[in-house]
Amino acid sequence: MPPFLKFLLRRIVAIPITLIIITMLLYAGVMLTPPEVRVTLYYIPKNPNMTEEQIARANENYIEIYHLRDPFLIQYSYWLKSILQGTWGYSPVLREDVLPALLERTPATAELTLYSLLLFIPLGLVSGVVAGWNQRKGADNVFRLAAFIATSFPPFILSILLIAVFYVGLGWFAPSRLDSLLALDLASQGYVQYTGLYTLDGLLNLRLDVTWDALRHLVMPVVTLSLYHWATLGRITRSSIIAERRKEYIIAAKARGVNERGLMWKHAFRNTLAPSFTSLVLSTASLITGVFVVEIIFSYRGISALIVKSMQMVPDPTAALGFAVYSVTIVLLLMFVMDLLLAIFDPRVRQEVLH
Repeated sequence: MPPFLKFLLRRIVAIPITLIIITMLLYAGVMLTPPEVRVTLYYIPKNPNMTEEQIARANENYIEIYHLRDPFLIQYSYWLKSILQGTWGYSPVLREDVLPALLERTPATAELTLYSLLLFIPLGLVSGVVAGWNQRKGADNVFRLAAFIATSFPPFILSILLIAVFYVGLGWFAPSRLDSLLALDLASQGYVQYTGLYTLDGLLNLRLDVTWDALRHLVMPVVTLSLYHWATLGRITRSSIIAERRKEYIIAAKARGVNERGLMWKHAFRNTLAPSFTSLVLSTASLITGVFVVEIIFSYRGISALIVKSMQMVPDPTAALGFAVYSVTIVLLLMFVMDLLLAIFDPRVRQEVLH
């Protein structure tokens, strides 16, 4: 078997193994709640005249139906079966299966995450390279000051500042995902949601007003999500470029007359991909887990709306487990893609894989 194919298979096999380990630990935490407490999610007495004995008998019946008193491995196997069947279990609070509920809200979260990645990744790499190559010059000083400011503000504080300035003060951008009047207009017309992403569906429906309005509503949450990760990625890239610039092959190439741009992008930048990609993977994982908090602050009705709904009164363990699997799966898949890209673009990593 080719070495690169072995590398791919190892990464692919690691994903379900990691999922099983994480979900077993999570389900073990759910098991700490007694079945008599968990069953109250599945059965709410509708008849106020029921005696305590009748309620206890009904509860016991639901405990048996949902296997809430079975040993850990048996309960986990039933839940794992629901994962493989594509339902991810029934949520009593949401009153539906967990996976369809998550998929319905996924486009909103995906759109916010996608534009955040498209903003901070190229900006972080380019600004880090330029700052590192021009160490202690004007571009580097501006970058370091901006990065310091960006990492000084927690996302929720930055969210409040952006809302206060750009929504309350200037009225340029607004929270939520789309203007309420425009949303009502779309509901009454033949607007087709091909992807669930308003910025893309607006183009496909020839409604540029929808795309423009969706982009305006994305500005504040995207900036909030991207700023800290841009600073982190830029700093790592800057440090790598500074170390790379002092190496002998750069000095030799410069002596042969290679221009500054060629040295910076064709030579130094390619050799900084490994540390930059490592930082990028961690930043991406952090962004995905942090997107839900930003959604809540900006009333951006994505996956976070389901989380809040499922935890408002009695915490719903089925929805919580489904949300955990959803987040972990996305992070693992993105880490797999990043590992694959790193093996393709970084010659040193590629040599390690192939040999």
